[in-house]
Amino acid sequence: MDISRAGDGGSPRGLTVLETRNLSRRVGPRLLVQEINIQVSAGEILAVVGPSGAGKSSFLRLLNRLDEPTAGTVLLKSTDYHSIVPRELRRRVGMVMQTAFLFPGTVAANISFGPRQRREAMASARITALLERVGLSGFADRDVGHLSGGEAQRVAVARTLANDPEVLLLDEPTSALDESSVRGVEELVQGVVRERRVACVIVTHNREQAARLADRTMVLKAGRMVRIGATGEVLHDA
Repeated sequence: MDISRAGDGGSPRGLTVLETRNLSRRVGPRLLVQEINIQVSAGEILAVVGPSGAGKSSFLRLLNRLDEPTAGTVLLKSTDYHSIVPRELRRRVGMVMQTAFLFPGTVAANISFGPRQRREAMASARITALLERVGLSGFADRDVGHLSGGEAQRVAVARTLANDPEVLLLDEPTSALDESSVRGVEELVQGVVRERRVACVIVTHNREQAARLADRTMVLKAGRMVRIGATGEVLHDA
């Protein structure tokens, strides 16, 4: 790796919410993620780009221990995430996948799922407010089987936000959507990050999307970070 081009991964924006230290994952002889060191601040969006098979999704899954690192670790607000109970970690580090995996039933039941798992009742007024925020006013009683792809992805975002995460992980969240839905979800993500001051990491194959959304961009190749910096500079030079 060209260290001078990769940089140290530090964020210039202030309070560090998420930090990786030599984060790595090996499966058999294959090193999927190799010694990645980054910091992501409150209110910042970091895009992760690179060729197919570069380790983008593997890296993202390490950030909330959906997969376990074989070396290195992740700090959440300076606390090693191995000391955080996995369910609590995944509440604080929420993930929205490429396809919205919603549970059968109503939109409201999906949104309140996380609090229910913690035996917390979610007030209908809060569900209503979340739906308004994601542009789905009046959808609380709608069956998820009747949603469009864009609507389902918005519900997935609302369900994640119901857990009050400090970090939002997005794995190709718009790749299956039409162009109008893509822009709607992008605007939603930007608004949520700005309003809630969460740290956001988005994996995307679309460099134009990275340019629209991200403050900084990290380029992965063969599991290694080969460049990180201001999005305009990184994408211009890549």
